[in-house]
Amino acid sequence: METKASTCLEDSGSSLLATIKRGKNNDEKARKDNPVKQEVEETEESQPSLRIKNERLSFNVSETNEPYKWADEGPSLTGFKTKKEEVEEEDFTFDEPCLKKLKASDGSPGQPTAFPSSQAQALRNELNMTWDLTQVLSTLTCVEQWVCRNIILLLREENTVPFMVRYRKEMINHMDADAVRDVQLTYEELCTLAKKTQSVIQTLKKDGVLTTELEQNLRSCRSADELDHVYSPYKKGSKLTKARRAKALGLEMAATALMNTPHTLDLRAWIKPDTEGLSCVEEVATGVEHILADMIAKDPETLTYVKTLCENSFVTIQSSVSKSNKIMDIDKFHLYFDFTCNVQRIQPHQTLAVNRGESLKILTVKVNIPDSVKSDFTGWCINNRWRPKTFAREEFHAIIRNAVEDSYKRLILPFLTRSYRTKLTAAAEKESIAMFVRNLRQRLLVCPVRGCVIMGVDPGFRHGCKLAILSATSQILHTDVVYLHASGKQNEADKLRHLMINCTKVVIGNGTACRETESFFADLISKHFFHPLDVSYCITSEAGASIYSVSPEAVKEMPDLDPNVRSAVSIGRRVQDPLAELVKIDPKHIGIGTYQHDVSAGALKAALDGVVQECVSFVGVDINICSEMLMRHVAGLNVGRARKIAEWREQNGPFMNREQLKLVKGMGPKTYQQCAGFIRINPQTLHRWACFSFQNSAKSSHHSPTVVLEKSMAKKGKGKTCVSIPTSFNPLDQTCIHPESYHVAQSFVSLVGGSADQIGDVGLRCCVESKVKTSSVEVLAREVNTTPETLKVIIDGLTQPPGFDLRQNFGQADFKRGIVSMSDLRVGAVLTGRVDNTTLFGAFVDIGVGRSGLIHKSNITLDKLPVSQRRRSLALGPGERVEVRVMNVDPQRGRIGLDLIRVLK
Repeated sequence: METKASTCLEDSGSSLLATIKRGKNNDEKARKDNPVKQEVEETEESQPSLRIKNERLSFNVSETNEPYKWADEGPSLTGFKTKKEEVEEEDFTFDEPCLKKLKASDGSPGQPTAFPSSQAQALRNELNMTWDLTQVLSTLTCVEQWVCRNIILLLREENTVPFMVRYRKEMINHMDADAVRDVQLTYEELCTLAKKTQSVIQTLKKDGVLTTELEQNLRSCRSADELDHVYSPYKKGSKLTKARRAKALGLEMAATALMNTPHTLDLRAWIKPDTEGLSCVEEVATGVEHILADMIAKDPETLTYVKTLCENSFVTIQSSVSKSNKIMDIDKFHLYFDFTCNVQRIQPHQTLAVNRGESLKILTVKVNIPDSVKSDFTGWCINNRWRPKTFAREEFHAIIRNAVEDSYKRLILPFLTRSYRTKLTAAAEKESIAMFVRNLRQRLLVCPVRGCVIMGVDPGFRHGCKLAILSATSQILHTDVVYLHASGKQNEADKLRHLMINCTKVVIGNGTACRETESFFADLISKHFFHPLDVSYCITSEAGASIYSVSPEAVKEMPDLDPNVRSAVSIGRRVQDPLAELVKIDPKHIGIGTYQHDVSAGALKAALDGVVQECVSFVGVDINICSEMLMRHVAGLNVGRARKIAEWREQNGPFMNREQLKLVKGMGPKTYQQCAGFIRINPQTLHRWACFSFQNSAKSSHHSPTVVLEKSMAKKGKGKTCVSIPTSFNPLDQTCIHPESYHVAQSFVSLVGGSADQIGDVGLRCCVESKVKTSSVEVLAREVNTTPETLKVIIDGLTQPPGFDLRQNFGQADFKRGIVSMSDLRVGAVLTGRVDNTTLFGAFVDIGVGRSGLIHKSNITLDKLPVSQRRRSLALGPGERVEVRVMNVDPQRGRIGLDLIRVLK
């Protein structure tokens, strides 16, 4: 299901199915019809040919047996070992460390944009650093340089990620939203680094300590860690370093002479008996050593060499119990009391656990670099990089040896330790955030339960169970409180039977008293208490419901309800339409992922907000009935613009077409471009609104829809230019086709012998499919003067049935009628369940016993997974149905160990 979620969002639902039907042959033909331009190939001749990055963010749904390739990650920007090898499908194991893994695009490669040389040069020098922006961005993200250039250009033009992924596929080479966001984040980090570097240079220039060599070193830094390493000795308020004290004594010329012209250097000439640090030859020699040590530690070539040595050595991270630990509850860290692991093998969750233990002063952590690195580094420095240019006496060689050893021990080793810790933490945070992203996407895309009345139950003991009966359209029909866990249970049961006259489905929150409430309903169902109604129930997460119930948005939406009753409403609506309800809650409160307090709060929020925008946009919103809260998350919109749209709708009635969005205050051309394709004008909604308006026209003084709309057209918004906006319904407005492609869509409809009024009809669908079979998409695209990617979106829009919802391909909540307790479990028992949450160390599965069991990642092996899910770091996502075997049960600690048997479809 995770594979479905990621790809369906990428291709807007049915385009995924269309791509699978067309298969591998059309993909190969597309690549031939759309060759990579020669000038781009020449520009990137030295770069590896890379596809969409990072398997854990970008999943392939094709079941062909084409092997993936590992990315050549280039020089050591990450500090870890470079790997380049071809890996067949069956070679992949989940025990391997998380590496960047590439996938072939599902469609034809996009056409690289040929940048003018002046524009490409401007982009290269944009940040005023010594390195090429697009080259570094390409190396860090494993994305081709031409794609990186296009993404930068699109971001500068304020394009949103969902818009790029759906309507600019050829420019981003069919990358999915996660991969594009990763490039965006890395680009922003590089821009931030460049700004910080410029600020540091200005500060050092103001202080009068900036030299040409120092500025060059600063502009060569490719990470904040490197920048801090170069800049830290010059920070105001920092302790004067040994090298700066020696330079203040004037010994820098002596150090330079020792390296360039040692035969002319006489250390005795620098002696000043009355000056501390120059009173004898030994003090002069020590000062020269300190200056050389500083030069060695900041030399880019030297740092690159020592990193290479580390990459080819067995560097480990080690944790042990801190001697200063005073916290009693340390059992949760017992796995790390004596823990040692290779830095290239350590798992992300282990890094975060070690960091947390260190921050709580429970653990002491250190990085162990082998002595062989020191000996090899010292030999290389003395015999190569830091060897005097001419003959030098033995005493000068001794100074250089001492300087090299001092530089390694006092400056380079701490830098390497900081660098490893920083990069391990960054990689672990990135993996943890990626897990949050996957889990949230799965949670948001659960299939809605439509067309039935639902009772939402917020369980409780002392204050009773709060009930909310919701109509098929999520309207609140009735609210109440029942006390199911006190005396008088029979009266409460009779009350429930009376309330459930037209309600057959119950949704119970998984909080306090959930198990007891579930048992109560299961007992009544087993006794046929609600006969003739066939009542069933399900358990759903109530994470964040209590927070939302007291929020300003909830108060505005349900002003007359008690906060506890609002929680019951939220619980019921989470099953009726998970996406529409969960967007009202801060994503980090939805109860997904792990270690959320150990990762960057800003990065986590940005990633989760991006996923919400992606899901809402690709599912699409009916602009005439969606809530303001849901509207905020459409690509291109925000709180203010959503409010203006809602106000326009209240004052003028429903939108008859997408063009009318231009009449809303604050809806400029760019905003309209970004949001229009994700907004739907549903003809059924318009029909219902018109019927309601007609029924009430005799009772009120409101104008008919046509009159209201004509008046609104006549009014020009403040600052708006006078434009002619049609008032009629456009059939294309109910599809995923973007208004910028309407003329192409009309040409294509004429080409296949249909009309736009037939959208969603079987007849038009047959015409389109027949035309595509007889002539390829690429040929048809040339006939209507567009790109194959745009035409595929048009084909999807024309052939999808009315009211198409990509979530219908995913599982919905499981309703059941009976209950199983934890005491009923036996080792070896085979059960089915649904994944509740996935973490970096395994997947938690709800098997219906009131407590989730854990499938450890070691039990999620390749042979147990469908082919389409074998290229993912953990392979399981929330909502997926699995068959499991009970491995162990610990009732006292409430823990259940499970083994994965297979993933159920």
